[in-house]
Amino acid sequence: MNQIDRHDTFIEGPLYESRKKVFPQSVSGRFRSIKWRFMALALGLYYLLPFVRWDRGPGAPNQAVLLDLPHRRFYFFFIELWPQEVYYFTGLLIIASFTLFLMNAVAGRIWCGYMCPQTVWTDLFYQIERWVEGDRRERMLKDKAALTVKRVWEIGLKHSLWLAVAWATGGAWVLYFNDAPTLMRELVTFQAPMAAYVWIGILTLSTYFLAGHSREQVCVFMCPWPRIQAALTDEYALNVTYRGDRGEPRVSAKKAIALRAKGEPAGDCVDCRQCVAVCPTGVDIRHGAELGCIQCGLCIDACDHVMTELHRPTGLIAYDNDINAERRRAGLPEVYNLVRPRTILYVVLIAVVGSIMIYAFANKKYSGVNVLHDRNPLAVQLSDGSVRNGYTIRLLNKNGDARPFQIHVEGLTGAEVQIVGEAGASNEPTVEVGPDQTLELRLLVIAPRDAVPASSTAVVIFAKDMKSGVTSATKDHFFPR
Repeated sequence: MNQIDRHDTFIEGPLYESRKKVFPQSVSGRFRSIKWRFMALALGLYYLLPFVRWDRGPGAPNQAVLLDLPHRRFYFFFIELWPQEVYYFTGLLIIASFTLFLMNAVAGRIWCGYMCPQTVWTDLFYQIERWVEGDRRERMLKDKAALTVKRVWEIGLKHSLWLAVAWATGGAWVLYFNDAPTLMRELVTFQAPMAAYVWIGILTLSTYFLAGHSREQVCVFMCPWPRIQAALTDEYALNVTYRGDRGEPRVSAKKAIALRAKGEPAGDCVDCRQCVAVCPTGVDIRHGAELGCIQCGLCIDACDHVMTELHRPTGLIAYDNDINAERRRAGLPEVYNLVRPRTILYVVLIAVVGSIMIYAFANKKYSGVNVLHDRNPLAVQLSDGSVRNGYTIRLLNKNGDARPFQIHVEGLTGAEVQIVGEAGASNEPTVEVGPDQTLELRLLVIAPRDAVPASSTAVVIFAKDMKSGVTSATKDHFFPR
């Protein structure tokens, strides 16, 4: 029996590496400018949208975007949604998901790099930090130096500004749930509901810790999207890529000149590490695709600046796909196939869901009727031989003014309709439903003796909005006994 010798290999150092602080350096360029524009747009919309007005007529709120919980309404400019219309929110979530998949198929984690709230607020907090403490080199030196009065003042100012931004973030959030100017006055005078202060506190602390302290840790460890998107990408997706076929071997600018003079290979990368210095997550893009890369393109700006200074072609780091590296090595032209079955499928799905939602909204009714037949007794025979069935009906008026509704029953010859609480019976009684209200009432349908059906008969109960002329209908049954 042969004996197999086992040789255990021991790895020195801790199993888990402690967190290394990231000190991103400021950079300018194409992609940094794009990020500034997205930041301005996102923050501007978030903070200012509650103050935008939209006239909906008398008695209706005039805030353009409002989640009115007491009255159970959601307003978005000309759109008004009720709780039972939750399918619109479902459609929006589906469209948002497919849009995210489409963005990933086109350019990887481009959402993470430009539009994710964590990225936007962290970018803002970084800018505040640079304004107070200086750029990368200064911050690194101050982080290692002993505390001084000036240093304590800088730290206090930075965190105070962070908390102010975080408080404004939480304060803006609650403004979407009540009239913004009114709630602002109540908050300042300490007359606002306690729930408003609680939620402002929760969002202030979460923004402060996530954007000010957790930062890149959210992208690397907390967010599930980096792990999900890897299963949704393919070789044609554009990702921030270090073109190693052009950059390797890495040598200094002077050494590259000497090597090339001898006919020996020398890459364009001079190992300046500017790509690492500007990265908000501390990734070295030259190692290839990493979980921490949020595809923000700042390393492209930094590398392009260095290449320009060295009078070399830009694009050593660029948005590229996995296929082009092999094609360049083989001397083939690069390919960028953005329109392919995967992207076409996502566009079609977005268009289909969007079209369904537009059709449903265009045909949306602002009135409705629901009915529930009495269970016991199903039918009552009156002294004259006629038969009566009882129903509970609910009329729905989503309009901003009171509407008269005329009730009519079809499917039963000669039937009379009576509303409990009102004298007499008629074929088409009329009731009024208040603005943005539902009205529940008891309805009696009476079949004359000579028109009582032999068995259960389907009937249709109509409710006609006399002001708009829109008719709603619902089906039920009339029982002879």
